[in-house]
Amino acid sequence: MDNLYSSRIEALRALMVQRGWDAVILAGSDPHASEYLAPRWKQVEWLSGFTGEAGDLVVTADHAGLWTDTRYFIQAKRQLHGTGVELHKMRVPEQVPIPDWLADRFARKDGVIVAVDGLCQQVAAIQELQASFAATGRTGDPDDGYYFRIVDVPDLLDALWTDRPAIPRTPVSTVPATLTGETRTERLAWLRKTVAGQLCDAVLLTSLDEIAWVLNVRASDIDYNPMVISYLLVTEEAVRWYVRKDAFDERDDDTTLDTFALLEDEGIQVLPYDEVQLSLHESLSDGSINRLFVDPASLNWSLYGLLSESGRLCEGTSPVQLRKAVKTPVEIEGMRRAHRQDGVAMEMFLYWLERMVLSDKVITERTAATKLGALRAALPDYLGDSFEIISAYGPGAALPHYITPAKDAPELEARGLYLCDSGGQYRCGTTDITRTVPLGPCTALEREDYTLVLKGHIDLAMAVFPEGTAGCQIDALARNPLWSCKRNFGHGTGHGVGFYLGVHEGPQDIRQNFNRQPLLPGMITSDEPGLYREGQFGVRHENLLLCVEAGRNDFGRWLTFEPLTLCHFETSMLVRELLSQEEIDWLNDYHERVYRTLAPDLPSDVARWLRGKTAAI
Repeated sequence: MDNLYSSRIEALRALMVQRGWDAVILAGSDPHASEYLAPRWKQVEWLSGFTGEAGDLVVTADHAGLWTDTRYFIQAKRQLHGTGVELHKMRVPEQVPIPDWLADRFARKDGVIVAVDGLCQQVAAIQELQASFAATGRTGDPDDGYYFRIVDVPDLLDALWTDRPAIPRTPVSTVPATLTGETRTERLAWLRKTVAGQLCDAVLLTSLDEIAWVLNVRASDIDYNPMVISYLLVTEEAVRWYVRKDAFDERDDDTTLDTFALLEDEGIQVLPYDEVQLSLHESLSDGSINRLFVDPASLNWSLYGLLSESGRLCEGTSPVQLRKAVKTPVEIEGMRRAHRQDGVAMEMFLYWLERMVLSDKVITERTAATKLGALRAALPDYLGDSFEIISAYGPGAALPHYITPAKDAPELEARGLYLCDSGGQYRCGTTDITRTVPLGPCTALEREDYTLVLKGHIDLAMAVFPEGTAGCQIDALARNPLWSCKRNFGHGTGHGVGFYLGVHEGPQDIRQNFNRQPLLPGMITSDEPGLYREGQFGVRHENLLLCVEAGRNDFGRWLTFEPLTLCHFETSMLVRELLSQEEIDWLNDYHERVYRTLAPDLPSDVARWLRGKTAAI
């Protein structure tokens, strides 16, 4: 067990001995509770080699463990091999979360000190840790023989990670109200009014997508995520945006400097990112802020520790999250335009793929991903991908978050299934689509799994449900066809999607977790059931759905979904007798809409091909 990652873990253990720490927790997050991270904050990857978007690492004197969920079990098992890091499975019935595991691990030790990088630990996570140790009868007093203490060490790995990347800064631009439907002045006015209703005179936003939404600003500080690493303070009289302003000067792009100037002309103070702690501490100390609203789910522990000393914090769920999720009419029309463009790229890609396979051309997973990226790049409103393209053939598709190798990628063969999960960032919206297609003869099991997953996708897309229904209450619609055959998938069925923002957003989702947030008209959520057979193949079908009204009657207000994604499903794979007539009718209607919408924008040969693919079954 002598490799790069095991050596790094041993170096951390040496540091732990020097500092007297019993355990170290490194979260797979950043100071803003982001899902996707800039290289600087990929601490879990640097220490363990695990590259998934969800994973927390715990190191003790005799154990190193990675906690991740069902999407990454196969990937984690492979990447952790030889590192000495053990996989701990989450979102399974037998799961043991980190707080409970640590409390049990040290049950017989008198005093326990756990070190965390508080910049990358959210308040809610630390509070869960404290609660687990308190439940065992421990106190926080070192003078007590049976105590527990958390040590906050911001940038904990700096002493070991000598070539750690800097905080990124990329060009900053604004999104006009003609695309969002609301100016930042209007959004700031709404935020102030909402916070005042909580009897607070200021609010601190720390989530990057919320800040980007309120200010109508975008950048590329995190790959695939058009956001600016920053903090935003909004008071009754002022707006302070803490961003890496000092990193830009006259040598940098004019767009960024013009953006900063525009915001300052509108009364928004653009301040250095590193000044947030001192500035907030002063405002709370001198009384210029009486009650500051913060969201512990996104606020980092280091900042919370500083601010909570004032006794002026008001904790709650950020109102921006829900407001952002309900798209404006202008944003909805923009999303429709984005999906029409994206559909053109997808159909041209699938046409190309089929022709290449039929002509016995050598194509790899990487070749296919590059081709799709090039087709999207030619679209008028395209600004980049919304996540790294998952281009997976055969066994690779059995990993829900498969990483397509940059070199020596597997070749596509004229048999079996190919899965492509991808999306684009457009000036007018964000897309996310998955299609699984046959490259040649398929087994009876592949055809059956393919049909059952599509059946579940259609059943959810057809759903009609009463106002107030949460995603967890209709999740089973997508799973029932699989459950009836004793099959299942471990990830969620649907996530929210932002408007030219993050491809994943809340507060709504469609999954088995008991999230009580109702689905509301204007919300956009994915519909992506799947099925994965390790070492063989995987199937996933994904469209984005817009929640819309379905009418009112004596029983109340009813809602349903409008598919935004425009791309055919391969019908040659279907086991027709597994589908109901209602499901077949839905598929035929959807295919007719796909053809009529996209055909005018496609080359004639591709349009003729698509006519055949969308013919009624």
